[in-house]
Amino acid sequence: MKRQILISLSIVALGMPALASADLDALMQECNDCHGDNGVSQWTDMPTIAGLAEFVHADALYIYMDGARPCADSEYRQGDTSRPVTNMCDIAANLTEDQIDELAAAYAELPYVPATQEFDASLVDAGKALHDKHCDRCHSDAGMNPDDEAGMLGGQQMGYLRSMFEQYAANEREQPGKMKEVVDMLSPDDVEALVNYYGSVQ
Repeated sequence: MKRQILISLSIVALGMPALASADLDALMQECNDCHGDNGVSQWTDMPTIAGLAEFVHADALYIYMDGARPCADSEYRQGDTSRPVTNMCDIAANLTEDQIDELAAAYAELPYVPATQEFDASLVDAGKALHDKHCDRCHSDAGMNPDDEAGMLGGQQMGYLRSMFEQYAANEREQPGKMKEVVDMLSPDDVEALVNYYGSVQ
């Protein structure tokens, strides 16, 4: 009898990691249905989340959970697109802390793939100069270094970057004090130059 119980417990224990893996896969598929396969976006208004530093991704989800960042409604881009629109605040509110940490760790392991997109080549040099002067200290390697534990900029979807800058300028999105000083001094032309520089990184 004892042996039978031990065998049963062993089977349950062996099955637990597979169940956890299946749960994580299901959560990631839900994310991918908006952010693209393996977290690589094909849509200008939707950011790529693959390759984000684990801390950055988890922190963003906790901020959404608190409703402290704008949460625009969005349709699912793939999979069952007949599902009702959703938003990041509602999604994050339904995640546990363990799920947030597991998602952040899983996407951090995936390769970051810069978007192939059209950009204005005449603005790239001005944007690079602005980045090198004001942004590179915290967003090195054209804003593509995950070790900085900062959001990905180079190769990110340009429509998303524009909305991000708009939210920062309107104080709708939390930002470090030094970053706010930089954002406040940027003109609309400066922002467009930066966006096109980041979009040129492919």
